[in-house]
Amino acid sequence: MESSGRQPGKEATDPFEGREEQLLGVLLDRAYELPPHLVAPLVAEEVARIGGRQVSLLLQDYDQLLLVPLPGRRLAVGDSEPIGDSPAGTAFLQQTPVTVAQEDGVRVYLPMIDGSDQVGVLALTMDRVDDRVLRLLRRLATLVADMVVTKDGYTDLFHLARRREPMSIAGEIQWALLPPLALSVPQAALAGILEPAYDVAGDSFDYALNEDILHVAMIDAMGHGLDAATMASVAIGAYRHARRAYVGLTEIYALMDRAINDQFGPDHFVTAQMLSLDITTGRLQWVNAGHPPPLLIRDHQVVQHLHSPTTLPVGLGGYTPQVSEKILRRGDRILCFTDGLLEEHAPGGEPFGEQRFIAWVNRIERTETGVRAVVRSLSHALKQARGRTTDDATLLLIEWRGGTADHLATLK
Repeated sequence: MESSGRQPGKEATDPFEGREEQLLGVLLDRAYELPPHLVAPLVAEEVARIGGRQVSLLLQDYDQLLLVPLPGRRLAVGDSEPIGDSPAGTAFLQQTPVTVAQEDGVRVYLPMIDGSDQVGVLALTMDRVDDRVLRLLRRLATLVADMVVTKDGYTDLFHLARRREPMSIAGEIQWALLPPLALSVPQAALAGILEPAYDVAGDSFDYALNEDILHVAMIDAMGHGLDAATMASVAIGAYRHARRAYVGLTEIYALMDRAINDQFGPDHFVTAQMLSLDITTGRLQWVNAGHPPPLLIRDHQVVQHLHSPTTLPVGLGGYTPQVSEKILRRGDRILCFTDGLLEEHAPGGEPFGEQRFIAWVNRIERTETGVRAVVRSLSHALKQARGRTTDDATLLLIEWRGGTADHLATLK
């Protein structure tokens, strides 16, 4: 049994440790019934107790281009920070603190991470920063992230701060349907992105990590606007219902097929792709219902399509699909995407096409690290290369890292 280094009946000799416990304790004690609009003022007030100032809470905008400052009392509300080229963006993408020396002290940028969901960045200025201060600030940023995510469930405050243009009704439905855009555990990582962010309708994705199995689905409902968004919501709801009933991929397909057909009739359909990955062994299984085949990326280069027998899109009463299987190597990535990325073209012009798409994938894989950075950069590069976005388009990148997470249980 380790000794605490304290004598019985005496207080801790490290005054900073007492301040650390007090700071985090006050936030925990007061967060329970705190109204959402008072989260930021409380954080600024408590940071001031340890000498911090100019506090900003930066949230990612829906286009994943900027970190937007949350307005609020006692907050420093300046310009938005570009994710791709700023200290705040580096902290966000690399999930690590970044410090910048300034004339009046040190500006510190800390990733706000709830679980593996990247919420944004906490920025503040200190006179000086050492390892103990940085440790406290990292814990503080994690606690603030948890507060934002918890309060976000019953306020529009954070949603509105992230918007840089009006959201369509279909977009409202789709964003409310989505899980967090990123997942990261020791054995696997996942990141996704939708476009156009403020007017997406028929595209969506979903995932869940249940013990050692990562379940993933990507869908593309026919049509545009509210009709497509409504169909997508039924498809995702049916997928979740089947997944939570612990049935296999073929049964998931069958249940989604019946749900779309029963609700919308035989003239409506949703293309879909359902996958399951054993994150301990790398065993990947998938069913394709009318989607483009995923790409296997190895050593940062596309090496093959994951072709498989395809069945009809859900809703059209297709045959029982065949489950395909592949054993991944550590570091392998699987890129799933909808056809909007390939079919976009100017009036009278040629579709963007698969060859150019793969060339961009290889280029971005060589220049970015981490699945979230790759997906974000790839989406923005493709939009610029295509010159327009008139159809929904979705990217979802999965990385298998291998190993186990058993050692986490022993961490203190």
